[in-house]
Amino acid sequence: MARPTNRSNTRYVCQSCGAVSPKWAGRCDACGEWNSLVEEAAPDAAPKGLGRGAGRRLDFVDLRGTSEDVPRRTTGITEFDRVCGGGLVQGSILLVGGDPGIGKSTLLLQVVCRLAQGLRCAYVSGEEAVDQVRMRAARLGISAAPVSLAASTNVRDIVASLDASDAPEVAVIDSIQTMYVDTLDSAPGTVAQVRASAQELIRVAKRRGIVLLLVGHVTKEGMLAGPRVLEHMVDSVLYFEGERGHQFRILRAVKNRFGPTDEIGVFEMTDLGLSEVTNPSELFLAERRGDVSGASVFAGIEGTRPVLVEIQALVAPSSLGTPRRAVVGWDSGRLSMILAVLEARCGVAIGANDVYLNVAGGLRIGEPAADLAVAAALLSSLTGEPVPADTVVFGEIGLSGEVRAVSQTDARLKEAGKLGFARSLVPPRRSRAAGKGDHTVKILEIAHLEDLLPLFQEPGATGPGRAAERTA
Repeated sequence: MARPTNRSNTRYVCQSCGAVSPKWAGRCDACGEWNSLVEEAAPDAAPKGLGRGAGRRLDFVDLRGTSEDVPRRTTGITEFDRVCGGGLVQGSILLVGGDPGIGKSTLLLQVVCRLAQGLRCAYVSGEEAVDQVRMRAARLGISAAPVSLAASTNVRDIVASLDASDAPEVAVIDSIQTMYVDTLDSAPGTVAQVRASAQELIRVAKRRGIVLLLVGHVTKEGMLAGPRVLEHMVDSVLYFEGERGHQFRILRAVKNRFGPTDEIGVFEMTDLGLSEVTNPSELFLAERRGDVSGASVFAGIEGTRPVLVEIQALVAPSSLGTPRRAVVGWDSGRLSMILAVLEARCGVAIGANDVYLNVAGGLRIGEPAADLAVAAALLSSLTGEPVPADTVVFGEIGLSGEVRAVSQTDARLKEAGKLGFARSLVPPRRSRAAGKGDHTVKILEIAHLEDLLPLFQEPGATGPGRAAERTA
């Protein structure tokens, strides 16, 4: 394939990091990505200097202002409002990313149809025709909502519509990668077009106080496509996650200027669209069998919400020279660390076996508190002794084998008590008097990973001296 000739009025921009190069190369020198340099027309030369007195002097004000807090606009979808921090803030910009077909357009169409009952809402699609959006609304049973529809990719036309006297109060742009600014020669989806399109849309939304919801594509690595500056320009970044084989969908906030980060909302994909799940712990454990070895229940914290999920492990003899390690829903690096600690500190030989680890339900866990639950599932699969069905496990494991305390212990145990769990394997408390909650879950403190071994050697074993059972 012939490469574009190097002309003085062109430049080559990396579509991964936005770095500019005067000539084409197979690999970007800035980020190391291959085949990411795309030819674009060079912009006009920038002015050399602004000069003295060229700008307008700013009017500085005190930190303590007299303006009233703007009330949030709730959608009525509790899980969505939770992730946004209690509702949508006037003039805020939200970027929603996710894999293709995961349900981003479906979720935002349901959101604007709820908001349209009291606000002027518009849905601008750059990927579908108006009739296709109407077909989806009819399938979801929300076609009667007074939402204004449009199919356009020209940012100039969209900005003119949003800057009118009868402009909508909430607008959805689906998606930002399909938009283009006609003053740039580059194709839609390139770094320059995504940055310029987002900048124009955000400028008019901030000036008019419009809640702007942007749909963003993700790369094969799961990151939002386009320049990283796009995530800095918006107020909130939400990721819509889920496995294709599961009906559960997780809406996760990774950035939020108006609420907590790492908050999640749980949805279930049905024939009538996405329905919210008010008690995700009960749903994740619905198909659990308590008499099977290799499974443990982890009490985790997602944002401000305690969530109980089943961790499944399978340790099997390997017929390969290099044993296989397969992980779904967890960090493979932490699994390798736990296997090394079990072998080096506890004398448990697992290295010659294939190890498979799965977080049931499609949820992805990122907190280190799952270390002890993973270790319990591995030992259970290796020995064939099930973890007691009424037991939850959580705790962080250090490289020397010690089990470290984690945050919000009482919230985890309280959620476990609501679902009928009676025992727990937890790290030692820093203070005996601290953290006593209103739960009745019995606590078996695990100070070292070795304390887990007797629990899987004889049924009903209580562990060595460092493990002491008590009622909180």
